[in-house]
Amino acid sequence: MQDYIEVEFRSGRMGYFLNPEGLPIQPEDIIIVEVERGEDIAQIVHMAVPREESDILAGGRSYKILRKANDADMEKLNNIGFEEDKATNTFNDLLLRYPFEMKLIETIYQFDGNKLTFFFTADGRIDFRVFVRELATIFRTRIELHQTTGRDEAKRLGGFGMCGNQYCCSSFLKRFNQVTIKMAKDQNLAGNLSKISGPCGRLLCCLNFEEDFYVEEGKGYPIIGTCVKYKGTKAMVYRIDVLAHKIYLSSEDQGISELNLEDYDKLPVISIPAIETCE
Repeated sequence: MQDYIEVEFRSGRMGYFLNPEGLPIQPEDIIIVEVERGEDIAQIVHMAVPREESDILAGGRSYKILRKANDADMEKLNNIGFEEDKATNTFNDLLLRYPFEMKLIETIYQFDGNKLTFFFTADGRIDFRVFVRELATIFRTRIELHQTTGRDEAKRLGGFGMCGNQYCCSSFLKRFNQVTIKMAKDQNLAGNLSKISGPCGRLLCCLNFEEDFYVEEGKGYPIIGTCVKYKGTKAMVYRIDVLAHKIYLSSEDQGISELNLEDYDKLPVISIPAIETCE
């Protein structure tokens, strides 16, 4: 059974396609693929994705790769940018006549011109049905408006993070994985959320990269909120540092003690509460 080939479209959308003709293609090649309404251009990401992993195929229909992009295709691709710039200006001019507010992020033409997609951000939901009909009358093609999130906006606009590198989402990250406050807590980074949030206003994607390490290393450490007996009094585990191999205890008199894991394991455990308090 033939595996699917994963591609990325200019809009950032991922897709899965077959190569029934056995075309000599490689990762990062630019190719022309069939889509629901015509043809589009995309770049190969992965060469072999098992069918059971590509379960996002809509309606069970499989689309195929038509050919590698040739010189004429690449020249056409370069010219599409000018058409998209003109469409952006038309969109913004038309928007002034409507009562709602939206911020246009990106304009993408399908390669064959059969669809024009506008990506935008807005506060809340907007009824733009009349607006879409007017756009369709002007451009005489299928119009789609996609309201994006803060992370999608950051990916499309690009930029540099506090690390000095390009945003992960706009450079190599192909999919957004869930990033939770638990990950920040596992990595002792939950104290100041503004320092671990990106320009999109969401928690940094890179928190997800090291989570497995912290979870694995933390298996031998106590749960935050565990009460132990330390030097004749109750103390609570309020912080662990798996990198420094340290455990920090807070005693009843608000004193802070620092122990290594070996010394901590010698202490008698009083309780392991569900919340970080000692009764």
